[in-house]
Amino acid sequence: MAAAPTVPEIVLTSSTGQRKMAVMGLGTAPEATSKVTTKDAVLEAIKQGYRHFDAAAAYGVEQSVGEAIAEALKLGLISSRDELFVTSKLWVTDNHPHLILPALKKSLRTLQLEYLDLILIHWPITTKPGEVKYPIDVSDIVEFDLKGVWTSLEECQKLGLTKAIGASNFSIKKLEKLLSFATIPPAVNQVEVNLGWQQEKLRAFCKEKGIIVTAFSPLRKGASRGANLVMDNDILKELADTHGKTIAQICLRWLYEQGLTFVVKSYDKERMNQNLQIFDWSLTEDDYKKISEIHQDRLIKGPTKPLLDDLWDEE
Repeated sequence: MAAAPTVPEIVLTSSTGQRKMAVMGLGTAPEATSKVTTKDAVLEAIKQGYRHFDAAAAYGVEQSVGEAIAEALKLGLISSRDELFVTSKLWVTDNHPHLILPALKKSLRTLQLEYLDLILIHWPITTKPGEVKYPIDVSDIVEFDLKGVWTSLEECQKLGLTKAIGASNFSIKKLEKLLSFATIPPAVNQVEVNLGWQQEKLRAFCKEKGIIVTAFSPLRKGASRGANLVMDNDILKELADTHGKTIAQICLRWLYEQGLTFVVKSYDKERMNQNLQIFDWSLTEDDYKKISEIHQDRLIKGPTKPLLDDLWDEE
């Protein structure tokens, strides 16, 4: 078997011990259509050379991810847990200063890990404590004490329970607010970025502030949400043909060339492997010109029902 391609890494500057994160991770958000279990997918990914895994309390996958890591260690696929970068996210029900530490400890128990590499605030919203509900009922929303929550997260990093702390789905306005009082700045902002939602302003802001952007939905999946602006795109079909690559590879290469990190959700063995084959070729200026013409529209509009007016701050 050919050696697994090495995925480039990037340093999280505000992390403890300057932790490195592989630019490509495997996403683990559950998919009703997947025939492969999360545990088997994570194990297969480790075999193929993936070292970065993106989970969340709300996904209900932390136990499976943890079991896969334990199995990988037992099989000798990795020699130490430290070789992996594991992210999880706090759900809106736990976005209360006094619940952050217990929620993180619960995630660690479920994952069977002693520390996380990165913990993210999943959404800049707080609801009453309780069960995970999706979509979030707007009547359950209470005021989000960002400063209190962030201070608790900083404490978790100081305690060594996580190597880094970050945000997800934060607008520029919300990041500015966070940066105004943070003593440990967010290492990462994980947001939707794909060729159909390129997020230029937000990316430029994060770059200026030293915040790494991790793209979710990099291939803009979700057939249930209608036509895929990316995978069904004629411009991208043409680029894929020209390069002798898949559309997914074109999309991921673009993200990589933008200096972004990204989490790809594919439990298919073949596609997992294809997604890794993006580090030894380049897009051209002409490709970029064509890519700039792709129609832009946000796929993930928000986790609430009905949608919130101020979630994205008009950005």
